[in-house]
Amino acid sequence: MWKEFKAFIAQGNVIDLAVAVVIGTAFQQIVSALVDNIIMPLVGVILGGVDFSTLVIGVGEAQVEYGLFIQAIVDFFIIAMAIFIFVKVATKLMKKRENEEEPAPEEPTASELYLKEIRDLLHAEQEEKQSSIESENVDLASSEDHEEETTEEQPKDER
Repeated sequence: MWKEFKAFIAQGNVIDLAVAVVIGTAFQQIVSALVDNIIMPLVGVILGGVDFSTLVIGVGEAQVEYGLFIQAIVDFFIIAMAIFIFVKVATKLMKKRENEEEPAPEEPTASELYLKEIRDLLHAEQEEKQSSIESENVDLASSEDHEEETTEEQPKDER
């Protein structure tokens, strides 16, 4: 069981996923800092000095901190937009790289052209031989049919 677990962990996909989670966590912290310290204060100033972190509704003894929820929504949209842009750029680069990897067909060399011409001539010659053999077979078959007809037309005494 331990060997299977080690083989599973050593697979490339699992390691890639672990790296992605670590990077995603660090990226989330950067985005949260951006939203909390730069974007939301600017939005608050634009909306008349509102501090979203202090927006609270009191329901009995409970407090609903909807300002933090608004900040989380802004975080989500920024992260989603960043991932969208990253995937779009990565896809574009991958397509560009695929196009670069496909080399243009090379022009045939002189010897290749000569060999192609020889091949075509041999092919044409072979077709001519084949058609002449077929026409000879047709001629032979028609002459045999003609001989049979003439022997049938002759009276039985002459045979």
